[in-house]
Amino acid sequence: MPSTQSLTGQTAIVTGASSGIGRAIAEKLGAAGAHVYLTGRTASAMEASRGKIEANGGRASIIVADIRDPRRVYELVDRAMADTGRLDVMVNNAGVSYPGKVIDADPEQWRAMLETNVLALLAGCQAAIRAMRQCRAQGHIVNISSSAAHRPDSGVYGATKHAVNCISNTLRRELEDDSIRIVNIMPGAIATNFGRNFEPAVIANLLGAAGLKLEVKRGERLPDEVFDKLQPLMRQLLGSADDVADAVLYAVSQPIHVDVAEIVVRPPKQINL
Repeated sequence: MPSTQSLTGQTAIVTGASSGIGRAIAEKLGAAGAHVYLTGRTASAMEASRGKIEANGGRASIIVADIRDPRRVYELVDRAMADTGRLDVMVNNAGVSYPGKVIDADPEQWRAMLETNVLALLAGCQAAIRAMRQCRAQGHIVNISSSAAHRPDSGVYGATKHAVNCISNTLRRELEDDSIRIVNIMPGAIATNFGRNFEPAVIANLLGAAGLKLEVKRGERLPDEVFDKLQPLMRQLLGSADDVADAVLYAVSQPIHVDVAEIVVRPPKQINL
């Protein structure tokens, strides 16, 4: 596999950068030299990432926004273009899952998944393409899907990720004559707070299997240090956010004549999401 190249002089946007996979991607792109725009809803977490990026000689900016509103997505792309005059990498990472049976679900949870996982991603792709064409970038748009998209019975969350795959494939065909590549990344089970809306007993059992005891409440984030301990102990079942970030960095640092269309990043033993 060819080595990755420096992203010095490039501008990158990462949505859902407050924690987990998004934070790992933002820090990895920053370490590679890109000016990274971190977008999320938790300013304090993104401030910590900005400090880390800048301590390593990189540049980072923070935009607090709820990207369920497409106007906020357009505005953050406009902000990056106004500040730096370009956009080279757009990572549509923000996502949410409310697992459970369709027959028992709250339609507002469906709405949250559709607006975050699909509508915001569509707006991000559209805005990024317009910006990349404007500045004549050899750009990469990275859409974070899920291994759940490989399963035909993965619920409403899985349906949103099937949609992401369809959108990515459609855009790849539309952009064949452009200097813009569409990269579809499909993580498996990764040790992050993504599962905070799962049944607390499921998370508690996973922690217990690793010898960790912690009270788990639905919707509440677990401390970062829990994942620092959990992932190495459960490496066969849980991947690391850094593994996904490495895949993203590899894809976006390839020359434009190389189309890295799709990467699956998962632990050796797969947990159905």
